[in-house]
Amino acid sequence: MYPLDENLEIENDVNTEISSRENKAFYFASFVLLLMTVGLVLALLPEDSLLRAPDGTLASFKAPIMQSIVALIFIFTGGVGVVYGVASGKFKLPKDFTKSMEDMTHTLVQLVVFYFFAAQFLYAFNASQIGSLLAVSGAEFLRSLALPPQLTIFGIIFFVALLNLIITSASAKWAILAPIFIPMLMGVGISPELTQASFRISDNAVNVVTPMFAFYPLIITYCQKYVKESGIGTLSSMMLPYTVALLIVLTVVLYGMWFLDIPLGLQADYLYPRP
Repeated sequence: MYPLDENLEIENDVNTEISSRENKAFYFASFVLLLMTVGLVLALLPEDSLLRAPDGTLASFKAPIMQSIVALIFIFTGGVGVVYGVASGKFKLPKDFTKSMEDMTHTLVQLVVFYFFAAQFLYAFNASQIGSLLAVSGAEFLRSLALPPQLTIFGIIFFVALLNLIITSASAKWAILAPIFIPMLMGVGISPELTQASFRISDNAVNVVTPMFAFYPLIITYCQKYVKESGIGTLSSMMLPYTVALLIVLTVVLYGMWFLDIPLGLQADYLYPRP
């Protein structure tokens, strides 16, 4: 643990007592979120729902619900925030909405400067293609071992965890590894969904300990609000135990779900071809 700075300045709106109006606004906003969620579920339930794909599935890329997922997240989060702001009295005029967004940008000035220099390094690293070379070489080596499916899944989790130290973009890694891993595991009876799940375990757990993570400067900026000396080494060493623990727990959960045959998601199986 790192001690907080002695001259730490706490903002006026931090750690203040919650008023009864704010408490009621929280419950009201939570109720609105619940209503929105129930409404969405009811809209998805009919087999001929407009939000389903032409074949009636929800998980298909052709389904309108999948194509509008970003807009739905914006409506849900933004709508609930607006409801809370109005109900709590923080938003009284239209300009209060923009004022709240302006206040957030004040904390991002240091981040913008940091990003300028970080972007130069990331561009040079990506242009070298070192990450892609290591990804393809490692995947080919894993395939050449011809391990049993259970050990292959564990090997993918371990390999992606190491690869994530230099390539944090999930889409970039998946674009490189999917053409190798998907056919390889389908050939030994492992479904693409299980391959994707094992990939996501490492991708989620390791991001916070690698300086190559796009949001690393943002995390350091918030750390420096409380400990001025915080840097890359401070954050990496502090979060490493959590990363290892998360990797172990998620791996155990995945194998447990596999053993109990708990579905990974909608129309998702562990075996290929699907029974």
